[in-house]
Amino acid sequence: MQHHIFVFIQQALIISSRKESDGQTTQQKLKTEEIEVDFHQLDVTDTSSVNRFIEWVTSTHGGVDILVNNAGVNPSGVSEEASILTAKPETIMDTFSTNAIGVLRMCQAVIPLMEQKGYGRIVNVSTEMASLQQISQDFYPSSPSYRISKVGLNAVAILLTKEVKNTNILINNYSPGWMKTDIGGEDAPFTAEEGAETAAYLATLPDGGSQAGFFAEMRKFGGPVALPW
Repeated sequence: MQHHIFVFIQQALIISSRKESDGQTTQQKLKTEEIEVDFHQLDVTDTSSVNRFIEWVTSTHGGVDILVNNAGVNPSGVSEEASILTAKPETIMDTFSTNAIGVLRMCQAVIPLMEQKGYGRIVNVSTEMASLQQISQDFYPSSPSYRISKVGLNAVAILLTKEVKNTNILINNYSPGWMKTDIGGEDAPFTAEEGAETAAYLATLPDGGSQAGFFAEMRKFGGPVALPW
């Protein structure tokens, strides 16, 4: 399970997590690396929690410039996730609630703040496993709950972009690949820092940059490469 949401306001960086202890641990780790961050507890599956976060970030920092939706869950380790025929509907719903609806909930709360500023960048962490054009022929695990939730996330991004197409708010998704995280595990070949490279690129796009793009991890190709939806 990934817990963190990253919010940037001008030069301020805010991290959040469902468990307060997880966020505070990350905050202290970043501070040892001389990276100053604020922390606020946030559960993207809880509308009241999102509202409290938005009230705090507005009163403390005056708004949001960049939102990185990194919170996510992946139940692929359980046996029934080996096939869509055995996947439990309740597991699919729980995964969808975090990975797709949680992102929608955050975007619905943050986009009005960005519209007030006339600027915004939203980056959603998706996966290459959610490419509808490739699912029938890829070699990834079945992982139905995870895949379905991320397909939903991709749809959320496209629909949101239609709503902000005449603004300076750029919304894009990307696949970070297999990383050493709570979801990826220690056997993953890449670090979280390597996986974040594309997120940093999309979070700092210039005006007129990509909207509703779906990108592969940049380390694969040495630059930003679009994936098929």
